Amino acid sequence: MKMMPKIAIGADHAGFELKEQVREWLTRSGFEYKDFGTYAPESADYPDFAHPVASAVEKKEFDLGILICGSGNGVCITANKHQGIRAALAWTEELASLARQHNDANILCLPARYISSDLAMKIADKFLNSAFEGGRHERRVNKIAC
Repeated sequence: MKMMPKIAIGADHAGFELKEQVREWLTRSGFEYKDFGTYAPESADYPDFAHPVASAVEKKEFDLGILICGSGNGVCITANKHQGIRAALAWTEELASLARQHNDANILCLPARYISSDLAMKIADKFLNSAFEGGRHERRVNKIAC
């Protein structure tokens, strides 16, 4: 039986509704996860949720993370400030699987204002069920850290 990765998830106000839907999907799919907020649709600052998710993945308390904001860019930029984090913005299933396969991405960033909830679940599924291919990609990934 395949081990399910532990997931850290977070979003700002723009991603709140989609985060709630992704959380429900994670539960139905059997994933263990921790919700780092926000817990309401009122205005909230994306770094307040991106940093804790990235820290939890960075410390290996969680295997992978999912961050959501309006464009996906704010949470992605913030998460990538952490050493050992390779956050990837994906708006298609192929981008999500390639981020894992070729870049060993460990945090998926979703643009809530630009994708449907149905597509978000498909993207998350591809991300969480794809594996790093290593090989020539490993050499490249090893050159990322500063």
